[in-house]
Amino acid sequence: MSCRKSRCPCTLHPMRRGTSLGLALACAAACARVPPGTPVPASGPSRLPPVPLVRGPLRIAVVYPAPTDVVDVRDSIFLFGSVGTGLAQLTVNGAPVRVWPDGGWLAWVAAPNPADSIMSFILAARTAGDSATLVYPVRRSRRFIPPPSGVWIDSASATPAGRVWWPAGEYLPLSIRAAEGATVRVRFPGGLVVPLAPDAGLGEVSVAIRAFDRDTNNLVAPREADRYTGAIRGLAVGSDPGPFLGHGPGPSPGGDSGAVVEAILGSDTARVRWPLRIALLDTVPDLMEFNDDTAGTGTTDSLTVGRARPGATYHWFFPTGTRVVASGRLGDDLRVRLSRGQEAWVAAPDAVPLPRGGADLRGTVGSLTLTPAPDRLTLRVPVTERVPFRVEESAGRLTLRLYNAVSDANWTRYGRTDPYVRDISWQQETADELTITLTLSGPVWGYRARWDRNDLLFEVHRPPAIHAGRPLEGLLIVVDPGHPPLGATGPTGLREAEANLHVALLLRDLLAEGGARVVMTRSADQSLELWPRVKLADSLGADLLISVHNNALPDGVNPFTNSGASVFYNHPRSLPLAREIQAALVERLGVRDLGVARGDLALVRPTWMPAVLTEGLFMMLPDQEAALRSPDGQRAYALAVRDGIVHYLQRVAEGSGPNVP
Repeated sequence: MSCRKSRCPCTLHPMRRGTSLGLALACAAACARVPPGTPVPASGPSRLPPVPLVRGPLRIAVVYPAPTDVVDVRDSIFLFGSVGTGLAQLTVNGAPVRVWPDGGWLAWVAAPNPADSIMSFILAARTAGDSATLVYPVRRSRRFIPPPSGVWIDSASATPAGRVWWPAGEYLPLSIRAAEGATVRVRFPGGLVVPLAPDAGLGEVSVAIRAFDRDTNNLVAPREADRYTGAIRGLAVGSDPGPFLGHGPGPSPGGDSGAVVEAILGSDTARVRWPLRIALLDTVPDLMEFNDDTAGTGTTDSLTVGRARPGATYHWFFPTGTRVVASGRLGDDLRVRLSRGQEAWVAAPDAVPLPRGGADLRGTVGSLTLTPAPDRLTLRVPVTERVPFRVEESAGRLTLRLYNAVSDANWTRYGRTDPYVRDISWQQETADELTITLTLSGPVWGYRARWDRNDLLFEVHRPPAIHAGRPLEGLLIVVDPGHPPLGATGPTGLREAEANLHVALLLRDLLAEGGARVVMTRSADQSLELWPRVKLADSLGADLLISVHNNALPDGVNPFTNSGASVFYNHPRSLPLAREIQAALVERLGVRDLGVARGDLALVRPTWMPAVLTEGLFMMLPDQEAALRSPDGQRAYALAVRDGIVHYLQRVAEGSGPNVP
């Protein structure tokens, strides 16, 4: 429920636990007093075109959640769709919901209690001469809800679970949720009993709330005392979990370990099985080589991503052929040792085993050679082993960190004089971590790194020539209309892929008018996967990559207080571009400023050029969906992106960009 004109309380804060239902309904009723068909402005000083009035037959349609969707919500939920006419009034479970002039509607309502897996919503709509009612079921994801009293164990919270390969001399942490105040222990076959101690701490706030909710009250994690932890060491459990590396025979039959976790509270005891099979690793190094295309399809990006822990965001990108030592495995998450002080987690299927029994990996780096070319500089780094590495980017500087490596770089050959590279230096940071730093005379524009046999080729993208008076002239810009497949859908059925394409085609024309060479990843309403889009921009050596999207929110986040424009980037060099486009979107569209954000998104991860992904409007808000149907709204979006690109390039040309030393 929202009322933009009156600024009633429901526009300022999402409904929280403890909010008076009477207040919420009164607020909704106040919103509903606006006559049907009245144009509804967007939040703030909107510059979007007005929503046109539609006088169609009354028909209740729910776009989201779809009948096949399973939503993850606790106390509140959004639903949206259309009633076919802007002259209708609508209620959801008796609470009035605003209908926009084109018949679209968006409701933010309390989720029915108790928290059953099926929620039911009653939608009632009426016009002066007609009425309709729809009983709409919505499936909710199952989550463990502790009973109000007595002893309990949440078996789904047990970690680790399934197949585990672990060093014999290293502790393996155990964790599970159980009733607060209980005595908790794990009984293993053979009589071993491992006690678990309370590990009181802050509870979790969902990823969706952390990422998108602007109400800081919703970010406060509750303090919980129902987590219990312990550890075991040197214990092989259950039947053989299968090969540690590679794609050999599957695990032998025999089920789980037979371990049982007990929780005792007073005179009551709860027991559940802990499905766990553990194989112990010996001290012989397990050498492996990364290959993300073991099936030989040729459709991958030849990179294996590394994470700081299982399930965490990407932090490393290891090219095919990189070699490491594997040191542990939890299910399909493989732990690899990069150096004595650094480890990473990768996908186990990307690990190709090498012959066992050899010496531990250690690379020696020889003398360095820099070769300038018109569009790039190539630093050749000879290494005796294809050790893992990471590129670290800062203002006017690129640092190549090689793990498990030592330097024997007696010479650094610069080749012919090149003003873009001020200096190349190396530093033995630790006994087995080496850094090679390129200090540049201008902004970092992009880079690539790949193995050529045992030579690491580090290519640095030379910044394009930019003229302040005509900054787009001659630049190669790849414009990507996001989706399909997937993508959001608006209340009246507009698909995000369609809206993105309209804006991107206008952006193409605007950039071309300024003298840019523009390549589209798609120019028609056709499906295209993520990797071919990225590969196209990289293979062309594009100067910029712009991916055009429109937004939607995850379940459980209030769309009325958390909508607006945002721009995503990944690498530091792209942040100034993201900020300029963000400012232009807010100025042109007049929507809420959600700010720029660093995101782990495929279209902003390319390293060869600055790349950003725009989320200009929200598909789920009826007024913003209507703007994306309108030629005026599409053009305003495209103009904003064009303006942001131009302002960014002018700053670079004038030497005032944040990346210039």
